[in-house]
Amino acid sequence: MHALDAMATTAASLPGVSYVIPVLNEAAYIGTAIRTVLEQDYAGAKELILALGPSTDRTDEVVAEFADKDARIIVVRNPETDIPVGLNIAIRVSRHPIIVRVDAHSELEPSYTKRAIAVLDRTGAANVGGVMKARGKTPFQSAVARAYNSRFGLGGGSYHGGADEGPAESAYLGVFRREVLDEVGLYDETIRRGEDWELNLRIRGAGHAVWFDPTLEVTYWPRESWTKLVRQFCATGIWRGELVRRYRGRNPWRFFVPPALVLALVLSVVLGVLQLTEVIRGWPSAVSSLIYLAPLAYIALLVLLSFTRGGGPTWSDRWRFFYVLPTMHVSWGAGFILGVSRGAKDAVDTSRTGI
Repeated sequence: MHALDAMATTAASLPGVSYVIPVLNEAAYIGTAIRTVLEQDYAGAKELILALGPSTDRTDEVVAEFADKDARIIVVRNPETDIPVGLNIAIRVSRHPIIVRVDAHSELEPSYTKRAIAVLDRTGAANVGGVMKARGKTPFQSAVARAYNSRFGLGGGSYHGGADEGPAESAYLGVFRREVLDEVGLYDETIRRGEDWELNLRIRGAGHAVWFDPTLEVTYWPRESWTKLVRQFCATGIWRGELVRRYRGRNPWRFFVPPALVLALVLSVVLGVLQLTEVIRGWPSAVSSLIYLAPLAYIALLVLLSFTRGGGPTWSDRWRFFYVLPTMHVSWGAGFILGVSRGAKDAVDTSRTGI
């Protein structure tokens, strides 16, 4: 058999892959995300489906430039701004048995697809994911990236801090067997944030495995400004609170730490006012002062983590890390309390919409 014939036979034996990306206002990032998909070192058939929301920047033009040059790119319209809706639209028009979710803010390593499919074959899992490696282009974004990569920043999930290979609660992005996605009914379109965790919950509930492999790495570019970071984390916290309302008892304990911090901070401020005005005095005041221990311990840990090498190479980097961490925690925690108390209702991540 000639070498070219052997290569054709090998390619034909590999499962085809459909990459799906929901896109909204991502002109600065989508081009790189597309290139890393098209340059995947995988010999099987590939297609890239982009679900375009109603962007207000040059996203549509950037995507059109790529689509005009490569027939593997398919563009569909997502009239909503919701990620799960766009993902489902893209998945429904896909043609291949493997679905690879890609984020517009992400970059896949060249061998990502090949290695992930090998893990699917080896483990029999329904979904495989790896490590989110956040990176930054500006000093602020770099500080956010360090927070993302820190166990203290995002609560120690396996795909943030890394862990041993094995079964997992959820997976970052994900490389799925299409048949399993159809079996569980795709993404829940009533959930605007946390849709990946909820989908993996249903996958595991259907008797399938979700698998984490730390050798799979995806670059992720966080939000570029403080206001976008606040809006993103507040919306994420709100929807996590909604998920707690829907799935009581199935949420990891780490999700309750940021709201507990917010409550301790609020109670500390209230107590301080009551003590200063002498509304509370004597032994009740002394006993109540124990509430200060929580925020004081948090500040001490924050200082310890920020003003070491982990906070960044320079003092300015460490100061940014010092205020980025509580920005993430307090925004997420406050959002969580809102979500648990009243539900997510129509909460939207406006860091994506540009509102």
